[in-house]
Amino acid sequence: MQNLTTTSSRITILGAGAWGTAVAIALAARHDVLLWARNPAMVDATRAAGENTAYLPGCPLPAGLNITSDLHAAIDHVSGPGADDSLLIAACPVAGLRPLLEQLKPLPIPNIVWLCKGFEGGTGLLPHQVMQEVLGDSVAGAALSGPSFAQEVARGLPCALTVASESRELRERVVSLVHAGSIRVYSCDDLIGVEVGGAVKNVLAIATGVADGLGLGLNARAALITRGLAEITRLGVALGANAATFMGLTGMGDLILTCTGDLSRNRRVGLALAQGKALDAIVAELGHVAEGVPCARAVRELAGKLGVEMPITDAVAEVLFDGAKPLDTLAKLLARDPRVEIA
Repeated sequence: MQNLTTTSSRITILGAGAWGTAVAIALAARHDVLLWARNPAMVDATRAAGENTAYLPGCPLPAGLNITSDLHAAIDHVSGPGADDSLLIAACPVAGLRPLLEQLKPLPIPNIVWLCKGFEGGTGLLPHQVMQEVLGDSVAGAALSGPSFAQEVARGLPCALTVASESRELRERVVSLVHAGSIRVYSCDDLIGVEVGGAVKNVLAIATGVADGLGLGLNARAALITRGLAEITRLGVALGANAATFMGLTGMGDLILTCTGDLSRNRRVGLALAQGKALDAIVAELGHVAEGVPCARAVRELAGKLGVEMPITDAVAEVLFDGAKPLDTLAKLLARDPRVEIA
């Protein structure tokens, strides 16, 4: 694959969960990467072990990858002298984006790229809207999204991502710094479409996990994925996205991966729900954030306000939050009146 960059640049990644650590490992092969974690004890443990045993065990950190719990040092890494070609990446969950941005607000950040997928709980805002509320127009921002499991990226297996931003300069910078080796990066300006696809596919992955857990077969899985894509597209278009975006990596691509891949946390939530496990126990057992859970509530509320029909999402929310049984929600879906497919 083509390598678009031949010089090392400074990159800071804020958040040492599985995905943030995986991206840091991948980029440290050719850039000066600093990984920031909020917890000093975790930083010490990661340094001692040579890997992130809490979130990404079995994936050694490269010798050149530095890790710190000092936020000011992390920002200085990409904002000091000689950091003209630097990049700041936020790798926190959606719930942590606003608090992180509030911490960054008084600091000299050059730009920010976020990896999180979802709607903010309570406000129902997409990540770029949260950034706009906190930072305004003072900082260029971008979403980097697409079908990607952290474990595979950390192992150097191929993946393709999309960067979306209103800033052409920032899109080009992300492509130049991230696109190389096993990672391909495409770009577009449909920020809403990229974020909606990345968020709602997690809800559909829970639905697919439930269906698979109930033994409904591959036909049902294909139907859920296809009609789920229709739901995602309807919501995205209502929010101002380009319908064509959902046929790309951050729509169809991410949906297929998350609904069928055994590494998907959201799919595992659905599988456990089908076994009759309680949601609290499922989340505790995962030990990681499954964004589809809070996202289901936010999407149901948003779709209701916009008058967008999303029956599969409604069914997932009913199982997660309203005490509905998976088989009962399945019966409701099957009892829906027939309609024209492309709708």
